[in-house]
Amino acid sequence: MPTSRLRRAALPLTAAALLVPLATACSGGANDTGSASGGGQRLRVVMAFPPAQAMSPYGDDAVNLSRLSVIEGLTSLDREGAAKPALAASWKRESPKAWTFTLREASFQDGTEVDAAAVARSLNAAQKASPKPRVLSDTGITATAGGDGTVRVVTTEADPLLPQRLANPSLTVLSAAAYRDGKVNPAGHATGPFTLASVKGAVGATLERNDHYWGAKAKAPGVDVTFVADGTARANALRTKAVDVAEYVPISQASLLGDGLVHEFPSARTNGLSLNTEHGVFSDPAMRAAAREAIDSQALVKAVYEGRADSAQGLLGPGVPWAAAARQDPAGRAEAAGKAQIAKAKQIVLATYTNRPELPEAATVVQQQLQKRGFTVKQVVRDYAQLEADALAGKYDAFIQARNTLLDTADPVSYLASDFTCDGSFNISQLCDKRVDADVDKAAALAGTDARHRAAMTAEADILGTDALVPLLHERFVQGYDDSRVHGVALDPMERTLITADTRVG
Repeated sequence: MPTSRLRRAALPLTAAALLVPLATACSGGANDTGSASGGGQRLRVVMAFPPAQAMSPYGDDAVNLSRLSVIEGLTSLDREGAAKPALAASWKRESPKAWTFTLREASFQDGTEVDAAAVARSLNAAQKASPKPRVLSDTGITATAGGDGTVRVVTTEADPLLPQRLANPSLTVLSAAAYRDGKVNPAGHATGPFTLASVKGAVGATLERNDHYWGAKAKAPGVDVTFVADGTARANALRTKAVDVAEYVPISQASLLGDGLVHEFPSARTNGLSLNTEHGVFSDPAMRAAAREAIDSQALVKAVYEGRADSAQGLLGPGVPWAAAARQDPAGRAEAAGKAQIAKAKQIVLATYTNRPELPEAATVVQQQLQKRGFTVKQVVRDYAQLEADALAGKYDAFIQARNTLLDTADPVSYLASDFTCDGSFNISQLCDKRVDADVDKAAALAGTDARHRAAMTAEADILGTDALVPLLHERFVQGYDDSRVHGVALDPMERTLITADTRVG
């Protein structure tokens, strides 16, 4: 395994080459001025994940759009994960399954009105999307326009978290023009403070200030975005001032950049090893148990993350403060397979992605730990966009991913539903366990916070008991910007926001 010193060696040729298109894609140097639409300096931002689904709001591209303040839903979330008004000024619960949302006066970026019909159209389109957005894994929604600026939303199951759910980026509200030819195009049809003006494939995107935004206008006239999967290239772009903000600075670069450029904060992200419970070697619970016993979380934290992470505690880590006190011991774990049984097993394929620079290095450590236990392991490491479909289809034996457990609704029950239930839309481990499904259903039906938390931790214990996912560690986020000249960058543990209307240079 490479040492820290080797990881910090000269910039590889491939990473250095990336800086050339990155610098030219951004709008010039530090003294550039804004466009004619307003004063101020354009922001230059480098992001880790290129569009995987042509900026469709129904997948992970929606998170990029949210982090760039392009899209909005009926609600948003505060720092504690509670729902607050966005396109809806207020709401009330009529019954366990029905809510009414009253809209504020707002317009889309194409000039049309945000009315009840537009909101209902967007929500119903998300419900009918294929694949279904993860946030709708544990309930369905039907929206109906009222004649007085209200929208009635009915859920298939009682849903006390509907206001938080509607803050999810995949449930963004778009104008009628966004829905054409069976596709959804948010460019110029959303409501956020920045308008997506153009997308250059997986290379970059251009955003312009939305001068008709219903809230506080953006202080920057626009944003020039570059997508660069190589973390070292992102860090070097920040170091050389080719960009103003660099998303997800690699741990190996953090100490080199220094405190003025690096901003570390706790997250709700758990890095885990998903094991394919349906096909292959890990369809045997005893083999999954052996893989779990092979993993040394503390070694990963020390060797790969240089202490800037927390060792694995469960599915929910320190970024979910209440989880530790409510945690239960895993139930029903199988006895681990012995060396003789492991030796007879076929080679396993371990996959991960390059967009988070620590993950390939973590995969190498995990590979070594599994091999020490007796497994034969082959690695597959590519850009996330090239892996996602195969991972969801169960084509790998093991998959290392970094998953924000509060991303969908700011409540982990949605994460448990999407990742570990029979019908879960992000079930990479292919788990289908009646007890787990029952646990998640029970938690989802509860309205009281404490009761919901206890039920979620019962589900966590039963999921861990299946060894469908082996927690590796809990990440801390590191975002990069010069705090002496760049202001208003959002450090959000839930990863919904990064660039806001308040983000500016100078």
